[in-house]
Amino acid sequence: MSQTLTRTEKLMHTSPLNTYLSHAGELPSVTVNIKQDPLSVTLDGAAIFVGAVFLITGIYVLQPPVVALLVGLATIVVFIHNDYQNYLNLGPGGTPATFAGYIRINWLKLWACRDPLNPLPADPDVQPAAGVLRKKPLPYRCGLRPKVVGIAPQRQVNQFGSLECYLALRRILENHGRKFPEEVGVGTSCFEKHGLGLFSRYPFNKTCQGEICHVHNSDYSMHMNLHPEDVKEVIEKGWGERHPLTSQCLLKMPVPKMFTMVYAPRSMDELQVVCQIIEAAGYWVSGKEMKLDMVTDI
Repeated sequence: MSQTLTRTEKLMHTSPLNTYLSHAGELPSVTVNIKQDPLSVTLDGAAIFVGAVFLITGIYVLQPPVVALLVGLATIVVFIHNDYQNYLNLGPGGTPATFAGYIRINWLKLWACRDPLNPLPADPDVQPAAGVLRKKPLPYRCGLRPKVVGIAPQRQVNQFGSLECYLALRRILENHGRKFPEEVGVGTSCFEKHGLGLFSRYPFNKTCQGEICHVHNSDYSMHMNLHPEDVKEVIEKGWGERHPLTSQCLLKMPVPKMFTMVYAPRSMDELQVVCQIIEAAGYWVSGKEMKLDMVTDI
């Protein structure tokens, strides 16, 4: 069954958020189109006739093993073409949208973790020694988890968050960067090469240029770096999952092993929880507690 989600949203009412966007030059509409098609082949009458002629002629002209090889190669080509189109349909991400990028992702896929909902084992050597979410545990996320596909990019294909939550989140991150320029900065994600990212100027734990988190402008989900204890809390409470490339293997992965996907907030209440998780990410990367100002910025 094909999975296609296309959405265009507009902020039609006047609000402080809308006014902010007008001054900031943000587009007041976002179109989301993430499509994943299963492998399928549709043949019309002419195609069936040509295929039948090819098989009959091949059986008489060529050896049966050669015919079987050609049929197998044709099937492989169709599969690769479909899989490559699904890769492109995920939109821009940290890997180039080229066939070379597709090959690289399929190589990394061989080493990807098989169960992203299984937290990493505890590491007694990590610093800080404990996560920050143990002080104020997360509530459980309502409903089923969204369906997540891809590696780089990794995206939700259902349960998109609201546009207003996404824009409010961007405002919170940008204003935090303006309020504390000596501690954090805001810019394009180092991991994704797209989307808004929040960075620690003096990272305690190494990430890509000190990146704390970034938000995707396609499905409104996020990636962030968290303490192992906080990763477990996020997974168990239903707010996210490990990135596939956080597997424990000898191959050097392009993301840290604490790299975590957090699902898109669907309401302002969920946005508050997501901001709490971002604060935990700031704690892990910078080594000190971070507080986002939601009351003023929403």
